[in-house]
Amino acid sequence: MGGEALLIKVSSVQAVALAFVTYYIGVWIKSKFITLQKLSLPSAVIGGLPFALILSILRVYGILTVEFDNALSTVALLVFFTSIGMMASLKLIKYGGMALIVYLLVSTVLGFFQNLLGMSIAGAMGIDPHYGILAGAVSLMGGLGTSAAFGPYFEETYGITGATTVAITSATFGMVIALVLGGPFGEFLIKKYKIATPGHHSDDDTHLEPHVYDMSILEEEETTDVNGTLKACAFVFLAVGLGAILSSYLNELITLPAYIGAMLVAAVIRNIGDFTGKYRVQGGGLNVISEVALTVYVTMAINSLKLYELVNLAGPLILILIGQTVLMILFAWLGYFLLFGKTYDGVMLGVGGIGFAMGATANGLANMQALAEKYGPSPRAWLIVSLVGAFLIDFINAIIITWMGAW
Repeated sequence: MGGEALLIKVSSVQAVALAFVTYYIGVWIKSKFITLQKLSLPSAVIGGLPFALILSILRVYGILTVEFDNALSTVALLVFFTSIGMMASLKLIKYGGMALIVYLLVSTVLGFFQNLLGMSIAGAMGIDPHYGILAGAVSLMGGLGTSAAFGPYFEETYGITGATTVAITSATFGMVIALVLGGPFGEFLIKKYKIATPGHHSDDDTHLEPHVYDMSILEEEETTDVNGTLKACAFVFLAVGLGAILSSYLNELITLPAYIGAMLVAAVIRNIGDFTGKYRVQGGGLNVISEVALTVYVTMAINSLKLYELVNLAGPLILILIGQTVLMILFAWLGYFLLFGKTYDGVMLGVGGIGFAMGATANGLANMQALAEKYGPSPRAWLIVSLVGAFLIDFINAIIITWMGAW
């Protein structure tokens, strides 16, 4: 526009600092608007997307170009997924029984069909089918975390322009739609099938339902202090180091995201401790580590989004996401609900599935909580959705995405 755009290069340390600034701006904005709180949108999205939009507009008009060094986001990504792997305790999984296994299998099939549908629509619209995967299981079943991980992976491996932007935009869309549809869909099932419900319970009962990542209610003791967090941190970074070695060998056989090796090593470390009793991985400490790492790397990814890359993809992306929404409703109805016997647990598993399979486990639990306040709790469904959505599906989803991406 009459002169060369000003170029600003943001170092990796500065990028982390900026991530915390935009995150807490998001926290402040969210506290002022009740609608944003009801939608359970992450503060990283609320603070980061407007920032990314401003930078994109400035770049398009040739005023300012900002280049981010996101090297430290890779470390945060590895730490987050490693902490998730370290939560994969077989002793916890047994509490869900066969219902948990079935729910995990159904969710796996859904992830496959999300990719298949996305690829089909993308191909029909004349764009690279990889965009269909990004607007499929990467962003919806995977959520913001997987989007921020696989976006750069698709850009580097398959040369997909704007992959991270497409994935994170789709994940944000999915999170909003899941919260809008979840409660009404549950009401529809209860009324249509005249489902017997456990009845309304007082607010005092809600403490029985755990935090999305907190499985400590199933363990004998739990402390979240400096020593516990430091101990969990030591286990996580040990797994990251050993996982890098494992990933180097795995990549000779198949191309996988960098965090897969660390997740596998973390799961082994966790279960050796659980079954031998020689050491104990602190669940509370893992919660702290995973949430800090997730906040840092997702906010860094959102801050550096190149939203202008969506201009030529807007039409196809909208059609793909509409198709994904229809698929989710059909799957929640014909899959989760009918498969689990038209029961109240089935209703809860359906609305919970809409939440975590469209962007975030926390949204699935929010959908379930909304129904529980009116009709009563479903502890079994809450446990299953927490275990599957919080970490089990991440293992399988990464394999599905990598496999279908190589088609």
